[in-house]
Amino acid sequence: MESGSSPARLRTAHRARSRTRKTRNVPRADGAGIFDKGEHMPTQKNKDLVEELKEMLASCTITVATDFTGLDVNAINELRHSMREKEIEYRVVKNTLTYLAADATENPELKEIVQGPTALAFGYSDPAQVAKALEEYIRVNRSTLTIRGAVMGRRSLSSSEVTTLSNLPSKEQLVAQFLGQLQAPLAHLAGQLQAPISRLLNVLNGPLVSLDILLQQRVQQLASQENSN
Repeated sequence: MESGSSPARLRTAHRARSRTRKTRNVPRADGAGIFDKGEHMPTQKNKDLVEELKEMLASCTITVATDFTGLDVNAINELRHSMREKEIEYRVVKNTLTYLAADATENPELKEIVQGPTALAFGYSDPAQVAKALEEYIRVNRSTLTIRGAVMGRRSLSSSEVTTLSNLPSKEQLVAQFLGQLQAPLAHLAGQLQAPISRLLNVLNGPLVSLDILLQQRVQQLASQENSN
């Protein structure tokens, strides 16, 4: 203990330092008050990251959370490139910034699956395509990547539900199957509609054929009369 410092005075200084630390660590909606590895976080860079995540969450059709533990930088870059070819955005995220973006977009379900080392896969068209792409990458590369879950719309999906989603036909396949099922009834309907029309045309053509025969006969009679004269 320093000379001249009473216990009461030391306790007062300790409480002041504690209040200062607590105040600094309180997250704010604008991203201020966040720390990462001991560095102060309310920087413009982190605010921009939150804004990017908000835009991505607002525009995507599905967000899949993955645990990339065991993957090195090269493997993550390869995975990111593989997803980009399928128009899927794969991004390693900071959990605290993701929580801010989730709160800002009223997406609390996302916070439940963003725990520990997390990378998010954002899909912007067919949700099943994202699940298929991740499951295929894990299978083909025997990757240690694991799927924690997903958020589709306002619905949370477990890891097993994401796997089930990956086994569903794609949107293009479903459309093709639907059109194939429609073709048979439409062909039958066209045949049914064509039959009465054919009969109607036969009825209408009958008098016209008779009239044509009569006109030909009359022309022949007139020709005969002219020859006899």
